Parts: sequence; C-alpha cells; structure tokens
Amino acid sequence: MRKLTYILILVPLAIFMQSCKNDSQPNYQFMPQMYEPVPYETYGEYEIFANEQEAKIPANNSVPRGEVPFDYDDTTEGYEAAKANLKNPLDSTLLTDIRTKALYDIYCGICHGTKGDGQGTLVKREKILGVPAYNDAGRTLTEGSIYHTIYYGKNAMGSYANQLNETERWQVVDYVLQLKAALDGSGSATATAETAEAATAADSTATPNE
Repeated sequence: MRKLTYILILVPLAIFMQSCKNDSQPNYQFMPQMYEPVPYETYGEYEIFANEQEAKIPANNSVPRGEVPFDYDDTTEGYEAAKANLKNPLDSTLLTDIRTKALYDIYCGICHGTKGDGQGTLVKREKILGVPAYNDAGRTLTEGSIYHTIYYGKNAMGSYANQLNETERWQVVDYVLQLKAALDGSGSATATAETAEAATAADSTATPNE
C-alpha cells in the first residue's frame, strides 16, 4: 500500500514538472547559485577586497606577458648608459629582413629622409625644421643611443615604442647605422635596399609550388 502511495505521488509530480518545460525560454532552476555566477564588476567597490577596490595594482617588479623590460630610464643618465652599453641582440638573418627598409621609410624617412640626410618629406615642406643628418659633425650615434631614442623619443621626436616592437626597433637601428655609414662614405645601405627589392620581386614572380 505504501509503494502505491509513493507511485501515486511521484508520477503526477513528474508529469507536472515535465509539463512546465519550455524549450523556447529559460526554465526553472532549482539551485540557481550553481548555474549563475555573480562576477565582480571591473573597478567595482566590494567589502571583500582591501580598500573595497576590485581592481588591484600589479605586484612589484611584475612584467606584462610578452613584454621585455627596458632597463634604461628616460633620463640623460639613462640615455648615456644605453649609448655606452646597449648592443643590438639580433642576428644577421633578422637584420637583413626585407621589411627593415620599409619600416624605416614609414616611421623615420618622413622626417629623417630615405638617405638619413635629414631631408624627409616633412622637412622639404617646412612642416618640421632642424632635423640633422645622421653624419652631422660632432654627432655620435651608437646602437644603444638610437634604440633609446626610438623607445622614449628625444627633443621634438616622440616615442615609437607603441608603433614598433622590440625586433622592429633593432632592425631600424641597424638600418640607421647603415645609412650613416653610407653618408660617411664607409659603407652603403643601398645594398640592403637592393636586396630587399630583389627578394620582393622574386616573391612576386614565384609560383605556388616553388
């Protein structure tokens, strides 16, 4: 008799619950806390956190993922230290990348000129004045000083740290030194440009099976 009572109770209950199911809209949740998390709003204020602030200051000496720390300060002392000690870490395969000249022309040539003579388009149009050539008398350029200037900017030149990643900055540094050597008559950046143009032409004529 007891089993029959259970059956008479459970079967109608099951039928009732099934009849409430609707595939076109959310159904009843008997334990909603198991399904619906309660996230903290960004920059929200909650008593559970210290100072009631959800957003926290990064831990000391932490570095964002993918970012390489630059250990030279944006000061005169930092510039001089970089000028004396900082060296280009890239090998020759990256320094001869066909994009190097393109990076320089896009970000530097507009002011410094495609030959590094300070006669870029903006200078010729008198939008910017006083851009020195890379081989100006008394001007000493090193790998470190150029990189520091690209990273932080210097005088009227702003920082290009957001436009160029670390590898691209060093590629531009190498190309600047090639231009300086060409202006001094002790080297040439033309060969690099010709190599880049030849590689680009070869890529454009190659077949998919090559």
